[in-house]
Amino acid sequence: MRIEKNKVVSLVYDLKSESHEGEMIESVDKDNAMQFLYGNGMMLPAFEENIKGLSKGDKFQFKLAFDEAYGEFSEDSVVEIPKSAFEVEGVIEDGLLEEDNVIPLQDEHGNRFNGRVEKVLEEFVVIDFNHPLAGEDLYFTGEVFEIRDATAEELSHGHVHGHGHHHNH
Repeated sequence: MRIEKNKVVSLVYDLKSESHEGEMIESVDKDNAMQFLYGNGMMLPAFEENIKGLSKGDKFQFKLAFDEAYGEFSEDSVVEIPKSAFEVEGVIEDGLLEEDNVIPLQDEHGNRFNGRVEKVLEEFVVIDFNHPLAGEDLYFTGEVFEIRDATAEELSHGHVHGHGHHHNH
């Protein structure tokens, strides 16, 4: 069986920055293999393109340039927000506004996203909304662990059910 649309794919891989021998960003082994429904927009399109047609046991190694991955780092995505915006009933939760904390936020339209606290000033907090891997080239080395047909339920929901599925990867 080969990787193609509507197959459930399980992968093990190492993700590194700067080169295939570079700094480890993420390592996924057989105990927590990444599982996803191929061709349904869960993964970066360039990632899927690189594993298309592989079979169980096939090894892969490829680079995704930052513009195929999470885009360029944008200074416009680093913003100052008044500290008062983080108050709940007039109080800011202890430990919330610490440098490098990633905090869940919501805009006025109810969209949820994460921001990283870059700096805490007297009246404002500097929040970085860039993806943590923005501006990074990504180097993947891995192996196809398993491929199976998706169930009717998985196809109708557009994602994998059960153990080990990943969202928004």
